[in-house]
Amino acid sequence: MKNWPTKPFDALTEADIRAVFDAEAYVAEDEIVTTVFLALLLGKPLLVEGEPGAGKTELAKVLAAGFGSELIRLQCYEGLTAEHALYEWNYTKQLLAVQSGDDVDSSVFSEEYLLERPLLRALRGEGDRPPVLLVDEVDRADDEFEALLLEVLSDFQVSVPELGTVSATQPPVVVVTSNRTRALSDALKRRCLYLHVTPPSFEKEVEILHRKVPELDGVVAEGLCAIVARLREEPLRKPPGAAETIDWARAVAALRASGDGELSVPMVRNTLGCLLKEVEDVERVDDDLLSELVETAHETGGEP
Repeated sequence: MKNWPTKPFDALTEADIRAVFDAEAYVAEDEIVTTVFLALLLGKPLLVEGEPGAGKTELAKVLAAGFGSELIRLQCYEGLTAEHALYEWNYTKQLLAVQSGDDVDSSVFSEEYLLERPLLRALRGEGDRPPVLLVDEVDRADDEFEALLLEVLSDFQVSVPELGTVSATQPPVVVVTSNRTRALSDALKRRCLYLHVTPPSFEKEVEILHRKVPELDGVVAEGLCAIVARLREEPLRKPPGAAETIDWARAVAALRASGDGELSVPMVRNTLGCLLKEVEDVERVDDDLLSELVETAHETGGEP
């Protein structure tokens, strides 16, 4: 079993947070460690903004894994409603109960017929540790959902008319992520501590690969990161993030282990699908750019 920290969140230190990140192979700068520490200490939601692939979602996953907590994820999208975010009633089960005529004195609006959705489930968490509630890509939802989220985050409670007020006995750790596709309300920002994350630097990305893909030779990892850094200079529709770099490194490590992993133009071309997810971006990498990428990797030390 993992050696999770057993202290209450308000008794943790920055060193404890750093140890959690290190145990989960998550490379975090001092700013991230301090902000997460303060969010846990003060019991405040954490709003994490940044470009896709910068590690926003991974941060919530690491906190859940590092503290042995349940991760409850609410993926936001346009048109997200209260029924899908909070709760809804099992109408089919209610109808069958009414038609059967059994237990006619009992209400069909009771716990037996309640379907918890992520927000209510996070408020009613009963584990030894508070759950980690990840509200992912909140900027994709509309203003109505943002208003609902404000109500929940204000007092960590929600009213279910048929059952009364449901309050969290231990408020969840809340991580709200945004890709900045639209501006969030000042009211939401006021309730959160704020953290802006950027795509990793070359040095940080090399360290990430050392932790996440330890089977990959170190100089090859540096070469791959040099290629990714060069690709991010191109006007791509979707520049590769850290997650794509990790996938590519694992693919390269697997190819090298099978004896077919020379870092060459054909190999980079054949594995571009690990990095680039838009056909226009793949087509932009022509033969000249491919040769330049491989040369960049070799100059950086991509071949031992």
